[in-house]
Amino acid sequence: MRNLKDGIRSLVKIDFYGNVHKYFRGTDKDKRCENEVRILKALEERGCDFVPKLLDFDLAEDYICTTNCGSPAPNISRKKSDSLFAKLEKEFGVQHDDPEPRNITYNEKEGKFCVIDFELSTLLPMPAIEESSEEE
Repeated sequence: MRNLKDGIRSLVKIDFYGNVHKYFRGTDKDKRCENEVRILKALEERGCDFVPKLLDFDLAEDYICTTNCGSPAPNISRKKSDSLFAKLEKEFGVQHDDPEPRNITYNEKEGKFCVIDFELSTLLPMPAIEESSEEE
């Protein structure tokens, strides 16, 4: 596996198949791992298609494995990144704790931007779906 990030909060590797393996480190690593698992499960249940999918996890080892969401998008505009974080909260009920462009990737294969790193995010109630009223 090739290292993508080797920091004080996590070690992130990518395997031959392109899957992302994240090993949590540092303060509250167990809580951060558990929270990221909970957030990613909720986002999948809520139908969010611009975040990684959780493939595997081991809470005892503070480890998760997700699908790959592409490469960093360093040239994304603040306006575009802000709109992705706003959509995440407004449509899927997840408030990202670090809504910065560094947490946006671009998936060339799917042709879309994705939001990553949910270890400290907050799960909110699912927003109500606005229904169009039909006149009888």
